[in-house]
Amino acid sequence: MSKKIRVAQYGCGKMSVYTMRYVYEKGAEIVAAFDINKDLIGKDISTVIGGENRGVNIFDASNAENVLKEIKPDICIITTMSLMVDVYEAFKMCARLGINAISTCEEAFYPMNSIPNMTKELDELAKSTGCTLTGAGYQDVYWGNLIATIAGSTHNITKIKGSSSYNVEDYGIALARAHGAGLSLDGFDKVVASVDRISDEERQAVIEKGEYLPSYMWNVNGWLAEKLGLHIESQTQKTVPQTHDTDLESSTLGMTVPAGYATGMSAVVTSTTKEGIVIESECIGKVYAPDEYDKNEWTIYGEPDTTVTISRPATVELTCATIVNRIPDVINAKPGFVPTCEMPVLEYRNDSLDTYLK
Repeated sequence: MSKKIRVAQYGCGKMSVYTMRYVYEKGAEIVAAFDINKDLIGKDISTVIGGENRGVNIFDASNAENVLKEIKPDICIITTMSLMVDVYEAFKMCARLGINAISTCEEAFYPMNSIPNMTKELDELAKSTGCTLTGAGYQDVYWGNLIATIAGSTHNITKIKGSSSYNVEDYGIALARAHGAGLSLDGFDKVVASVDRISDEERQAVIEKGEYLPSYMWNVNGWLAEKLGLHIESQTQKTVPQTHDTDLESSTLGMTVPAGYATGMSAVVTSTTKEGIVIESECIGKVYAPDEYDKNEWTIYGEPDTTVTISRPATVELTCATIVNRIPDVINAKPGFVPTCEMPVLEYRNDSLDTYLK
């Protein structure tokens, strides 16, 4: 008789509305939940996901280690922030307790090329306790495995070029601020753009110190290169503010973004490889105007050229479904900090998640 996979939810914001519901609908169960929002602490998770009372109250995140130590779930889903420095303590706690963890943190997708020392520390700790840590989400498929699969049908590749846009309103205030949304153009230049006006040597020094601020594509390019067996020789990043000609309301920022101010940013990451293939990827994250929508487009240049375009993807739901469908792969994976490029290609889970465990 199979045993349900027991899941802890760390962060009960916008993403958890879907991750927790999807966990139940895929035959697993939530056994603990944590947040810092005082309006949620002590309430049943049904307050977040709707439906019947689940008998699982949301704990204060400050008590997470004691609760996890007692409950010992099979895996923890971390849906809080976008940078490794912000999810480090949650990852470290899970690794210390020997609990597998998967996060929507975009940098966690491939942190080896942006914050290597922290990643190595977490990798070694997870190996010592026999658990697996990873990052996944929308990029796992739509910026990663989808592109790698198309590459597999290509005879010769000279360049891979991608662009993806998303509404920062859908992901919370941390992500919106990381994109410079709401800043004046001078403020954007000082806070966001100036980070990348440095030499390769200076950038590497910042990376080694763990102080680099990567765009999402910085980590995606590293993931793609490893997946395709390419070796990056140089990588640069350029961020450009996005603006709109009228004021835009932002419920996430709790403000009106004035016309001409940064609604977010475009970040272009260009990687040259030893094999001669160039990877150029752009992510555009901003507060959307009423007529704007998500779009994902990638072109592989070579023999032959191939372009794939996905308009209006439901990025939040796709991110959360990816996280939940990845759960068996994480539990099955070798110990350590393991990027999903080292895991099987993501599969649809028709049956209960526990049936996919080795």
